[in-house]
Amino acid sequence: MKKILFFGILSTITLTSCGKKEEKKEALYPESVAETLSPEEQLIAEGKQLFESNKAACFSCHQMDKKVIGPSVKEIAKVYKEQNGDMFNFLRKKAEPIVDPSQYNVMETNFAILKTMSDEEIKSLEAYMMSTIK
Repeated sequence: MKKILFFGILSTITLTSCGKKEEKKEALYPESVAETLSPEEQLIAEGKQLFESNKAACFSCHQMDKKVIGPSVKEIAKVYKEQNGDMFNFLRKKAEPIVDPSQYNVMETNFAILKTMSDEEIKSLEAYMMSTIK
C-alpha cells in the first residue's frame, strides 16, 4: 500500500512539474480595477510602471517637472507634441533627437537598455510621457 501511495504521489509531482508553465505578466491592478481602464489608460499605467522600474531606469535621469541629467518628462512631451515628433522612433534610434541634441551622447548610452525592450514596452513609455501634458 505504501508503494502504491508513493508512486501515486511521485506521478502527480512528475506530471505537474513537467507541464509547460506560461509566463504571466504581473497585473498592475486587481482584475476588477483593470476592467474599468481603457486600453489607453492601461498602456499609460504600464509605461509609468516601466519608467519607474529598474528595468528601464528612466527616472534616474528624467524627473517629472525638472531637468536633472536629462530634460524633464513634461518638457520632452511638450517638445514632441509641438514638433509632431516621433518619440517611438527616437527611442528605437531611428530618429534624430529634438529635445536637447547637445545631450544626445548622454542618452545614447541608454539605447542598449531600450534595445532589450519590446515595441509594446516602448509604446507604453511614450504613452506615459505624452500623458503628462494632456
